[in-house]
Amino acid sequence: MPGEPEADTVPLREALKLAASALKADQVPFALGGGYGLWVHGGPEPVHDVDFVVPEEDVEAAAHSLVAAGLRVERPPEDWLFKAYLDDAMVDVLHRLQGRPVTRELTGRAAEFEVLGMRFPVLPPTEIMAAKLGSLSEHYCDFAALLPVVRAVREQLDWARLRADAEGQPFAEAFLFLTDRLSISPS
Repeated sequence: MPGEPEADTVPLREALKLAASALKADQVPFALGGGYGLWVHGGPEPVHDVDFVVPEEDVEAAAHSLVAAGLRVERPPEDWLFKAYLDDAMVDVLHRLQGRPVTRELTGRAAEFEVLGMRFPVLPPTEIMAAKLGSLSEHYCDFAALLPVVRAVREQLDWARLRADAEGQPFAEAFLFLTDRLSISPS
């Protein structure tokens, strides 16, 4: 994790810290995921949003915790997440990944890391990458954004698991084929 943030990541970092602090203080099971989770593991810092995962049964507790901490919560039509905002900085709180409920067992597999001066759980990189690959579709298929991330964390990934999870998902399979051809994944 680089020390000095780019100007456009400062609000995201503040939202990340405030949300993590609130969830931790209120003992809501959670873990950092998405681009910031991969950033903790050595990937590039994202500039769009922060992603946390919470068990499905803890969604309302998480929403209450974030509102009490001063974030604005919005419920989009998608039924697998809610969004929390600190000014314009967006925090996605996901309770389903690839259509499957987030469980306490999943958040329990997260290891604690020092992130921006705080200790809290971060999902393993294979879990995060599997979710990212599972979200690829004809509506969202940005391999260019994923390549620097997967290249940065490639030694930490369980490639066999990613291949097994991608089976039958053409976009994920195509991305893994590309990582093979670019010598990013082990042969």
